[in-house]
Amino acid sequence: MVQFRTIDLKKDRQCIIDFRKDSFMVSFGNTSGFDANAYLFYVLEKVEQYPDGFVMAQVDGGVIGQLELSVKKYKGRKIGYIHLFYLIPSERGKGMGKALHNYAIDFFKKRNLEEFHLRVAPDNHRARQFYEKAGMKTIGPDLDGKVIRMKGSVTKSI
Repeated sequence: MVQFRTIDLKKDRQCIIDFRKDSFMVSFGNTSGFDANAYLFYVLEKVEQYPDGFVMAQVDGGVIGQLELSVKKYKGRKIGYIHLFYLIPSERGKGMGKALHNYAIDFFKKRNLEEFHLRVAPDNHRARQFYEKAGMKTIGPDLDGKVIRMKGSVTKSI
């Protein structure tokens, strides 16, 4: 069973850097836009604001993934936002993504939100298939076409 705990920067520092770098590689094919120190500062701020949104996913005490969840404004309304949805490569395709997705849905429900968004690289077909299977819809390109913005309904657990 997947368990979630708040990111502990002392304990998880290298792990979250490695996960974020891997997400850059999967999304963009390189890590050229990644700044580890800026990322750590960002996570430090967000953990204070959303301790139940910036979490590590664990199975039997071993870290298998990471979620970064918050609330943002989009076109004048509040939405949930998934900044990072990450599973280690060995756990992808094994159903663990459902646990992360359902955790995110619960996070957004607690905040009385109706929809959430995320961004995914156009060439990350595996992630896009997962998100579509979870009921998410493509809104369109974002960040000058570097990524695709998708939206989901908070009522759709998987």
